[in-house]
Amino acid sequence: MAAINALCALYKSGDHVVCGHNLYGGVPRLFNQVLTGYGMEFTYVDTSDSKNVERAIRKRTRMVYIETPTNPLMALSDIAAISQVCKRKKVDLVVDNTFMSPYFQQPIALGADMVVHSTTKFLNGHSDGLGGVVVCTTQQQFDDLGFVQKAAGAILSPFECFLVLRGVKTLAVRMEQHEINGRLVADYLNKHKKIKKVFYPGLLSHPQHELAKHQMTGFGALITFETGSLANANRMLRKVRICSLGESLGGVETLISHPATMTHAAIGEKGRKAIGLTDGMVRISVGIENVEDIIADLEQALAAI
Repeated sequence: MAAINALCALYKSGDHVVCGHNLYGGVPRLFNQVLTGYGMEFTYVDTSDSKNVERAIRKRTRMVYIETPTNPLMALSDIAAISQVCKRKKVDLVVDNTFMSPYFQQPIALGADMVVHSTTKFLNGHSDGLGGVVVCTTQQQFDDLGFVQKAAGAILSPFECFLVLRGVKTLAVRMEQHEINGRLVADYLNKHKKIKKVFYPGLLSHPQHELAKHQMTGFGALITFETGSLANANRMLRKVRICSLGESLGGVETLISHPATMTHAAIGEKGRKAIGLTDGMVRISVGIENVEDIIADLEQALAAI
């Protein structure tokens, strides 16, 4: 959040931002409850269609801010198409690439002006450090962000930096195993009789599977699935043993969460309904453990439904 706040400090009162309508919960909290107080304006649209982005851009629009894939519904935005819109309109495109990491998706190569990562997730990879990073494309961006860091004190401690650098050294090998396990778990869930629907870009049933193949070099380890009800989700989540119940993602261990009562509780029932998030949905960040153990754990937990 410090990284995103520093990014927004590059803009000023009266500036307008077009955002994805399904962002990490801390982002609209910052935008709506803090930055609007300084005169910035925000419009939220479904960025899976680049035409929605183009229609939302105004004379005072200075930035388009998107996440792809989204959390937790795994909807994709076409970075290259949105980039073309932004270039025509002379608007900055910023992409949160936390879910895919630079290993599986490189937004700058697709036309983004800046990229944001939560280093807490895959870049760190061990669930033991908090941080964020903004990746720039110009010297001016770098200088301006450096000044904001110095002026506001929004910097990582040396030890947090060490943890991220340690994690980056194993990023490639970890992401490969996350990918292998993620595909197998997604296939397992997709065939399970008690699962109503699976949201994973690597499945042929995903509506943007072709875009995923074109835009990303892998499908990652984040999967959301529909159990049918809050009661079913609770029954299952109380039974997991290898999968750890927790809100985070991107660690070497498998983490499982209930978005409606955890990551997306703050947006309320109306907000969740607007993005299609139900009480029965469960999100899993597949780790690098033995995949047979992960699947066996899910099997015994789903038996509770």
